[in-house]
Amino acid sequence: MDTQTRREFISETGKATVMGGIGAFSSATWENQLAHKFIHHVYFWLKQPDSAADKQKLIAGLKKLASAKTIRMSHIGVPAATNRDVIDRSYAVSWLLVFDNAADQESYQNDPIHHQFIDDCSPLWQKVVVYDSVEPA
Repeated sequence: MDTQTRREFISETGKATVMGGIGAFSSATWENQLAHKFIHHVYFWLKQPDSAADKQKLIAGLKKLASAKTIRMSHIGVPAATNRDVIDRSYAVSWLLVFDNAADQESYQNDPIHHQFIDDCSPLWQKVVVYDSVEPA
């Protein structure tokens, strides 16, 4: 029977923990979490695209909006530094939302938090584009 030093035990335990954590983010796990969900992706173009203050105000508004009850997951993003013909980097901020179903998304549209966000932040943007998607039948 081999004996391990304390340092070897801690090292091996740490490796197992890291590998287990990596497994938690496997594509199968994400697919399971997103199965049968309603995806709502919003892109914002600012009236003043070079205004860092306006971008920060919009992001702050989205962070408040994330507290809406029916949102399961959310992500605020800005254009990545990628350049290919098929990539549109013209927007300022993106807002990805995951809902359990279309009814929850519709409830979100009528949530007072959502209406307050629109009142507070709509003066900042010149254009908004929304892409909603569900799994194919």
